[in-house]
Amino acid sequence: MTWFILISLLLIGLILILAEIIFVPGTTVVGLIGLIVTIAGIYYAFISLEYTTAWTVLAMTALVNLGALVYGFRSGVWSRFALKEAVTSTTFGDRLTGLAVGMEGKAISDIKPIGKADFLDKAYEVKSNSGFIPVGTKVIITKLENNTIIVKS
Repeated sequence: MTWFILISLLLIGLILILAEIIFVPGTTVVGLIGLIVTIAGIYYAFISLEYTTAWTVLAMTALVNLGALVYGFRSGVWSRFALKEAVTSTTFGDRLTGLAVGMEGKAISDIKPIGKADFLDKAYEVKSNSGFIPVGTKVIITKLENNTIIVKS
């Protein structure tokens, strides 16, 4: 029964440490729990077995944990979990296509200072630098910057 408890503690500790590295890197909670369980297993070996056997368990545990980490890094197991592509798209990246400074449109909602205006038969969210613009007023695009349409009446 002593060996079953000892091996269970050491395996659970190893699994938690590997889970920290593979599935939840950066949280350190799972890795710390795995380290604590491994240390508890080694402590259990020292209080329930002879010292020479306990030192052997300590050495074997260190070798197995280190070997699992080295093998994992060298075999490329970790690369299955790594992100290999970058997201390059942007939200509303083509929203301002077809619009130009000086283009005229019509306010389809009150613009105070943000509202909606119609340009090229399409509704756009716009911002006014000149304050309140009532619905139905003709507006002119004064600036296009950072995906924002700035208008004046």
